[in-house]
Amino acid sequence: MPSKKWILVLVGIFAFASPSFAKEEDNSEERNRLQNATEVLEEILNVPDNIPKDLLDKARCVIVMPSVVKAAFVVGGSYGRGAMVCRTGKNFSGKWGPPAMYALEGGSFGLQIGAEATDFVFLVMNDRGAHSLLHSKVKLGADISAAAGPVGRSLAADTDIYMRAELLSYSRARGVFAGISLEGSTLRPDNKANSKLYGRSVSAAENINGEVKIPEVARGLIALLDKASPELKRS
Repeated sequence: MPSKKWILVLVGIFAFASPSFAKEEDNSEERNRLQNATEVLEEILNVPDNIPKDLLDKARCVIVMPSVVKAAFVVGGSYGRGAMVCRTGKNFSGKWGPPAMYALEGGSFGLQIGAEATDFVFLVMNDRGAHSLLHSKVKLGADISAAAGPVGRSLAADTDIYMRAELLSYSRARGVFAGISLEGSTLRPDNKANSKLYGRSVSAAENINGEVKIPEVARGLIALLDKASPELKRS
């Protein structure tokens, strides 16, 4: 029979180890979300007719919502989940920073995306739009102007519309990548998920101020953006 001393030692070891195990388990969903977002963005950036580089270079933030399904919007209270990455610095002129978890909540647009899983990508095109998203829940088309984003080399006749929009939205379903209007839906910081990912309460705004380190699981996502658009080009 083990001595009382050894029993106390073992109890101490498990008591010390348990919080770290729990923490790793608690943020597994957020880690998976970032991994899926990385895969989605990599696939989209690697197709010929994707997001025009001129627009990506002007974007202050990029939001990726992987595998949103129609059923999620039929049931009240369900929503898509993803991550937003913004350029750092006061004027969004720095490098891409650590991700913030975001939630997409929809209404009527659930009927537009079909029964299969759909990936969404949003470009936040100006400082005002970025600050709005970093600090509060926004309704597309009301609190922030939104438009279906152009793809490939189609940036022509409607250039003014795209340049005036604060947010450009894209979707990919059944292998087809295209702009899509999501007016009436909302985007908001997923504060609970952010806390799980970083192990403490972290606001979305903190992610652009150099106060938060990039999690290891997000380095692939940041590397993709660094390669595709290393610096902001203002209009």
